[in-house]
Amino acid sequence: MTDNSSARGGRSAERTADIMRATLELAQEVGYAKLSIEGISARAGVGKHTVYRRWSSKGAVFLDALLSSIEGDLGYPRTGDLVADLRVQMINAVDLLAKPPYDRLYAALVGEAQHDPAVAKALYERFVEPQAARTADRLRLAQEEGQLSPDLDLETVVALLYGAYYHKLLLTPFPVSTKDVDLVLDVFFRIGMRPPAES
Repeated sequence: MTDNSSARGGRSAERTADIMRATLELAQEVGYAKLSIEGISARAGVGKHTVYRRWSSKGAVFLDALLSSIEGDLGYPRTGDLVADLRVQMINAVDLLAKPPYDRLYAALVGEAQHDPAVAKALYERFVEPQAARTADRLRLAQEEGQLSPDLDLETVVALLYGAYYHKLLLTPFPVSTKDVDLVLDVFFRIGMRPPAES
């Protein structure tokens, strides 16, 4: 006997994947501002109601499509060298989000989050907060191992580490590079973030 519910579930998952793929293709071709539910549904070969059954707005489908495509490894190696581990992770983030095709798309998603509370909440909970938590965990381990001052507020440190990256990505026309990562880490670890040397 055929399991019709499994077949329907498979078709639904395939249709969802088609819609998200169409969303990314169109966003890369026309930019986020010109992206529309009508265009997405036409590219995916489905009716508008099919898109709206899954997502409430173009911002919502765009967020799902983009995040599903950038699920790279942004975790931390544990080599025992804090700066080396931070550098690996930050360069992976730059390679993933700050270069074509995702650089302008991610910037557009962050822009959409500024006036769509649902997109802002989903972006924070599904991407920003988990990445910040991974960074804080790596910094906390460094504190425990004596590689980092125990008095530092880790939430602030995370914001400072990635602030320069987001500033350049979102507010300037210049690309983010590995040189930017190296400069940020060099500045951070030459201005007193390490615990003071014992006399």
